[in-house]
Amino acid sequence: MAETLSGPDRSHEEQAALDSYSRIITAVAAELTPKVAALSVAHRRARGRFVVGTGSAVVFTDDGFLLTNAHVVGGSDAGTAAFADGTTTPFHVVGADPLSDLAVVRADGPTPPPARLGEADALRVGQLVVAVGNPLGLVGSVTAGVVSALGRSLPAGAGRATRVIDDVVQTDATLHPGSSGGALATADGSVVGINTAIADVGLGLAIPVNDTSRKIIAALLSTGRVRRAYLGVSGTPAPLPPPLRARTGHRVGLRVVEVVPASPAARAGLRDGDLLLTADGEPVESAQALQRLMLEDAIGRPLALTALRGEALVDVIAVPAELVADD
Repeated sequence: MAETLSGPDRSHEEQAALDSYSRIITAVAAELTPKVAALSVAHRRARGRFVVGTGSAVVFTDDGFLLTNAHVVGGSDAGTAAFADGTTTPFHVVGADPLSDLAVVRADGPTPPPARLGEADALRVGQLVVAVGNPLGLVGSVTAGVVSALGRSLPAGAGRATRVIDDVVQTDATLHPGSSGGALATADGSVVGINTAIADVGLGLAIPVNDTSRKIIAALLSTGRVRRAYLGVSGTPAPLPPPLRARTGHRVGLRVVEVVPASPAARAGLRDGDLLLTADGEPVESAQALQRLMLEDAIGRPLALTALRGEALVDVIAVPAELVADD
């Protein structure tokens, strides 16, 4: 007969597992709670009224820079940061990028040592994560959960300009208003995301800390803004015809549904209905794939595009312009 665990043995193992889980959460909380500030920001409303908003921010350098969400600071240029030890300090906004929902602020007074930034690309579904923030203005709140999905997309906008934030981390760690801008961390205390949204009850989203967000943060630190390229085309994924699929090894392209008049795409000769196959030699299977190429170094640089028009392959050269986000 197969051996089974007795009741007391099973309880002991379960208790040991719970103790181990608690130790991880406790260690992460002790590491990060002092380094996550509660932000208080005054937002101007109609007729000169001011409304005070709250959020969170993570200290990420040893000279007082904090990372938060762009929607937390909004159009404000200053505010107040409060830390778990009771200290407060004014801060000023260094730069904000609504199209990634990231912002950098700098404290005008002393700050705790910085948190360690990790790598969201190494996350796995089911992995333990801990959210540290200041929901409802309550400094130093901690919740825990797991990564419930990866690769989510989150729409973002600034005026008429829009884009999709890629590789958003979905977690069931509980988030509340005021958690935005707080830290999403792994079991070793590394910050792998900046909490940004409450999608539903028990469902939170975080902007990943990865190569893309590091470039955005570097741009905000150096110039206070993020420059992006603009092509002026929108589309939706569409299947390739079977012969072309066999020839290229790709199954999907981007069906052009709109070419903005007088845009770089229009000047290059792209048309509504074209099936965009490649850009700069890389397959284009979604709007996000094209968006990833629209970084600062693409501004003013010729971009080779290949599209299927009817039964003919068409090669065009577009020169992306700089994206202007209207306020």
